[in-house]
Amino acid sequence: MPGKLSTHVLDLTTGQPAAGMLIELWKYGDEPRMIKSVRTNSDGRTDSPLLEHLEMEPGTYELNFFVRDYFEERRVQCPFLDEVPVRFLITDPGAACHVPLLVSPWAYSTYRGS
Repeated sequence: MPGKLSTHVLDLTTGQPAAGMLIELWKYGDEPRMIKSVRTNSDGRTDSPLLEHLEMEPGTYELNFFVRDYFEERRVQCPFLDEVPVRFLITDPGAACHVPLLVSPWAYSTYRGS
């Protein structure tokens, strides 16, 4: 199975997918480089994998979730969290790497999914 990187976001204040959240994908090396910027769909996911097949390379990556903007667009005060960066390693480019975010205006959690 070819490798891929995916994510989804769950809004814990509503128990619903976080539709419309801006996410940036960065790769770190000598210089940080933004690979892409996407928004989540109505299911809180991206419409396609963030990386797939030949795009998958070993290295350090970061997903930057724009949490404050998301909650402010929904008129939820978010005085604590701004952007949530999740930095992680891809060591096996042939594996699936899923990085979900569970978030409220005050806390978040993430894990490596499959």
